[in-house]
Amino acid sequence: MKFSADEIASVIQQEILQYESEIDVREVGTVLEVGDGIARVHGLTGVAAGEMVEFPGGIIGLAFNLEENSVGTIILGDYLKINEGDQVKALKQLLSVPVGKEVIGRVIDPLGNPLDGKGPINATKRRPVEVIAAGVAERQPVSEPLQTGIKAVDAMTPIGRGQRELIIGDRKTGKTAIAIDAIMNQKDSGVKCFYVAVGQKDSSVAGVIKILQESGALEYTTVIVSGASSPAPLQYIAPYSGTAMAEEFMWNGEHCLVVYDDLSKQAVAYRELSLLMRRPPGREAYPGDVFYCHSRLLERSVKLSKELGGGSITSLPIIETLEGEVSAYIPTNVISITDGQIYLQPDLFFKGVRPAMNAGISVSRVGGAAQVRAMRNVAGGLRLDLASFRELEAFAQLGTDLDAATQSKLDRGYRMVELLKQKQYKPLNVVDQVIVIYLGTNGFLDQVPVGDVQRWEAEFLSFLHDKRKDVWNLVNQHKADSAAMKGSHETVKAVRDAATEFNKSFKASS
Repeated sequence: MKFSADEIASVIQQEILQYESEIDVREVGTVLEVGDGIARVHGLTGVAAGEMVEFPGGIIGLAFNLEENSVGTIILGDYLKINEGDQVKALKQLLSVPVGKEVIGRVIDPLGNPLDGKGPINATKRRPVEVIAAGVAERQPVSEPLQTGIKAVDAMTPIGRGQRELIIGDRKTGKTAIAIDAIMNQKDSGVKCFYVAVGQKDSSVAGVIKILQESGALEYTTVIVSGASSPAPLQYIAPYSGTAMAEEFMWNGEHCLVVYDDLSKQAVAYRELSLLMRRPPGREAYPGDVFYCHSRLLERSVKLSKELGGGSITSLPIIETLEGEVSAYIPTNVISITDGQIYLQPDLFFKGVRPAMNAGISVSRVGGAAQVRAMRNVAGGLRLDLASFRELEAFAQLGTDLDAATQSKLDRGYRMVELLKQKQYKPLNVVDQVIVIYLGTNGFLDQVPVGDVQRWEAEFLSFLHDKRKDVWNLVNQHKADSAAMKGSHETVKAVRDAATEFNKSFKASS
């Protein structure tokens, strides 16, 4: 078969016209050693700290340690599939996660991969996992309440939008329960919630997801899971991933609540990575920059200025103590970064005081600014009253004779402790809280036996909602007034009348 020269020339000419130069220029290195979730790579001389690298099989790593002759990378996947001598590509981009309404209601891993079997997350937008926190000029003071629905918290250590309130205590003292109650109480408030589980047992996380589903809270919540069986690199980046997803809503003028459960396990994962990378250990073998690890995370929780839309991220970091040791390295670090702490005491928990909040040590550095005015008026001295009651209680145990005034203080204290007890996953509306705390602090329960206080509260609230809804509506209407529930305000008279009417029909158990 013969080809004419013209045909060959036209084919070559066509190929030249269609030719596009596609040279893939990438920096490539070689794996020197790999193990325990890290790899040392030679040849990536131009790689930046925090830059993504790709191993064979699409496994992603992050440049963690930049050394003279090699780069220490942390592997965000199965490191057992990586071998010595494998090629590594620098991707010239930072680690990012999918963001937007597509992640709401989903259970995902720290890289944004679904874990709930509901199909892929078709997010159109991604955000870098690590960003610099908003500066001073971009913020505004915390002044808008974020209700948790827990009487003890909303009355004594109020949380505002944009605040960072630490929940601290020994294991099994109800830390997660407070955080889950706060998430459940955001129903119909428009607040998007993010629950970041770091180093938790998979069975515990499954229990939390089940509770959120049953209460309808999963509809506005994203669960980011990096369980106890996850590699240390994933446990380390999980809180940053959750914050990046929340920031997308914050910068669009919306409000978010992020729960980090818990940061002490993230610190342990970071210590593991640092020691494997042979970084010098400091106090309790943690690296010197573990404070920065938490501060750059928690500083991203902010109430933005009105010019930037006024969005906010409120965070509830959780720290687990050992034997109540709040002066250990990680607890003191996080206490110094946050705007207050809720300290849960094992002794109170085992006595049945739940939430087991120690009123003396727990504090909110935002204070009354994060409360509705009515709550500020009724609960102003409650924390000090409870702390002084605990001292009186210890004194009374010595068996000394007490005068009538001291005895009445003790009796009211016992009733207030009972009144502040609350069942798990039963958040209360702020109006209900204001009314019952007002009645407790003003002696309306003084004649109710201590054992009947919780029954009195349940029956009174039912009475209020069923028969005296007008009183509830009046308090709700005036809850933001500076004079509400104070002095001779109309709300005070209405609540007192309703309580007096109810007390006439309340029967103490024999």
